[in-house]
Amino acid sequence: MSGAPTAQATYRATAEVYRVDWQPGTDLLHGVCHCGAEHVEEDPVALWQWMLAHPEGHTV
Repeated sequence: MSGAPTAQATYRATAEVYRVDWQPGTDLLHGVCHCGAEHVEEDPVALWQWMLAHPEGHTV
């Protein structure tokens, strides 16, 4: 076995799961924060900024 780290060795489990879905037939992205708050945005950068600004703007 080599001394190089494996994917499993470097992976850190976290409870923070973010989800982004494209709404077919539109230019809209639907984002779900790890806290369960949802947001719809056309701009992917703006959507990620919203999700990562937690808890600002998040209401569940």
